[in-house]
Amino acid sequence: MPSHLSRRNVLLAGAAAGSALALSAAPAHAHGRPRRPFGRYGSPSARLTSTTLYVHPRGAGDFTGLQAAVDAATGTGRTLVIAPGVYRETVSVPADRTSMTWIGASEDPRDVVVVFDNAAGTPKPDGSGTYGTSGSATTTLRPDGFTARRITFANDWLRADHPGVSGTQAVAVKVMGDRSAFFDCRFLGHQDTLYADSASLDTVARQYFARCYAEGDVDFVFGRATAVFEDCDFRTLIRPDLTSAPFGFVFAPSTAVANPRGFLVTRSRISSEAPDGYYKLARPWVPSSDPTARPMLTVRDTHLGAGIDAVAPYTNMASGHPWQDQRFAEYRNTGPGAVITVPANRPQLTPAQAAAHTRQAWLGDWRPQA
Repeated sequence: MPSHLSRRNVLLAGAAAGSALALSAAPAHAHGRPRRPFGRYGSPSARLTSTTLYVHPRGAGDFTGLQAAVDAATGTGRTLVIAPGVYRETVSVPADRTSMTWIGASEDPRDVVVVFDNAAGTPKPDGSGTYGTSGSATTTLRPDGFTARRITFANDWLRADHPGVSGTQAVAVKVMGDRSAFFDCRFLGHQDTLYADSASLDTVARQYFARCYAEGDVDFVFGRATAVFEDCDFRTLIRPDLTSAPFGFVFAPSTAVANPRGFLVTRSRISSEAPDGYYKLARPWVPSSDPTARPMLTVRDTHLGAGIDAVAPYTNMASGHPWQDQRFAEYRNTGPGAVITVPANRPQLTPAQAAAHTRQAWLGDWRPQA
């Protein structure tokens, strides 16, 4: 079992490209760094459009950091082309930066990394308290119409480095806008890695994740968004601080009761570096801010590896909100984690019901541009 120190070394050095939490400090291409830092996306001297800005960590772009670029990219429809590198900063994108696009200039999302290490229990520098779950996010995305391509969003805060901290949620990215799309992106963390949320309780935020990778341990894909995860990979991690199951939970939706659609996972894969059966597929999150929430999750046409507890894949987060009262369902899943041994624990859609659990139904009139 790897120690937290060895994992941190891997994380910072990017020595094992396939390892969990490997943040490549240099491009992962076998043929080395591209000659042009922005690849086929132009440069400050040859802009693709007048609304395109270039970010490069060593000064070959308009800005060396992402937050500075976001601050300058006022208005709507702006594009940031981001050169390979590790951007260690927190980034907050205001709601008025609508239809913004971030493009990783490399063809490999491991080459462009946005990472920081705040947790919910991390004290704020001004002494006003701790960050809380939302405040821990490395990247916070508020605008509608946001798109990201080939970028790694990460939070490398580790429990073992902070044994006295009880607030161990450490968000890599919090997404709040409607029509938010992520293509070929990676989301790395431990607890609460990917926060798919909405701007308010009465706002529906449609989000689409295609060919993405997310890893973590506790509730590492969570929130109240109407989110589709298509052709994605999810990986559950070892817990050096625990010796018995469960180590954690993949999904923790908090769908508002009035919203007919929560999380949809389709044509995806869930694998694990933990022992067989040490992870639950999901548990419902009914937050104190929305005690009437009725979490919704559909997992269909997806391979569930042996790390998922096939006998009891769901559990409760709070006894007053049992998972059986929520909107959890599966359809046509495969793999050892999908074997139905206790039918009462594996709610299944009928073919007629499954026909309404599709990307098109979830996203409505929005068609993300692949």
